[in-house]
Amino acid sequence: MSRLDQLLAFHADDPDDSFVRFALAAEYVKLGRLDAALEMFEALMRDDPRYVGTYYHLGKLYERLGRTQDAISTYRAGMDRAMEVTDFHARSELQSALLELQGLGAD
Repeated sequence: MSRLDQLLAFHADDPDDSFVRFALAAEYVKLGRLDAALEMFEALMRDDPRYVGTYYHLGKLYERLGRTQDAISTYRAGMDRAMEVTDFHARSELQSALLELQGLGAD
């Protein structure tokens, strides 16, 4: 059984498990199935906005797809959410990604 098959089985068992949904989206990215990854990340962010890790990875996917404004908006929303849940590490990573995207990061 492939990793994708395992994740799909876990998802079938509990379709609301945010960790499984996140892992499934990441696996889709790894496999180059960007449309499926995008759909999964966007749904996860909509359904569980407190799952802060989604914002960074969705932002990176938007970057990869050339959707710069969506990436910026996602990083900013993630920074706000990270502060709400007091996840300072996530906020720092999101801020770094945003600054890098805007060309303001350290060289």
